[in-house]
Amino acid sequence: MGRVRTSTLVAAVVVLAGAVTLAVAARMGSDGSAAAPRPSVSAAPPHRVVLPGAPGDEAVVSDSDSVKAPDGSTYNAIDTTFVQMMIVHHQQAIEMAKLAPERAANQRLGGLADRIGDAQPFEINFLRTWLKERNLPETDPKHDHGSMPGMQSDADMAALAASTGAAFDTRFATMMTDHHRGALSMAADVIKGGSDEKLREVANEMAVEQGSEIRRLAQVTAG
Repeated sequence: MGRVRTSTLVAAVVVLAGAVTLAVAARMGSDGSAAAPRPSVSAAPPHRVVLPGAPGDEAVVSDSDSVKAPDGSTYNAIDTTFVQMMIVHHQQAIEMAKLAPERAANQRLGGLADRIGDAQPFEINFLRTWLKERNLPETDPKHDHGSMPGMQSDADMAALAASTGAAFDTRFATMMTDHHRGALSMAADVIKGGSDEKLREVANEMAVEQGSEIRRLAQVTAG
């Protein structure tokens, strides 16, 4: 998929996700604690990295915006930041989804939560493999995970875990919609500024899938 076409598709998904988020959040009433908007995360600027050489060869110092993977593809700091932070982002979505079976009143919502909880571990495995193949760490101590778009606070997560029935359904739909909307924003960043073509394709697939789940969240809670 060409870069222009890909960026256009994700932009459309982001706009649609934003409209759905407003519709779902409106039913939360005046409770503003759950799914409060959070700022976007900017990828770290290019930095110098040390690339280990083959046995007997010296290591090479290169700029992170021109690093090549073993398969010859290039990647940059935006790609790396996206992968490292999306792992944590997905893990929170899985944590939220695991709460649904014992708390949700809406069976369709519970089924959608199961789908989310089953799908995201596969994406996490891909992201971890991407890092491993490039000898990159899974985490960066400089990253502020709490500032990722859509990331829910500890208080929000505690409130979700403490709710049941219809109250859980409404809170879960609002929080997961906000969480997915944040993932769309992160995916748009890497599609726009990343260097790894395969990663951009995967980010686009994530955006399309999570945009679809946002629409489903609105549908199953509309009644």
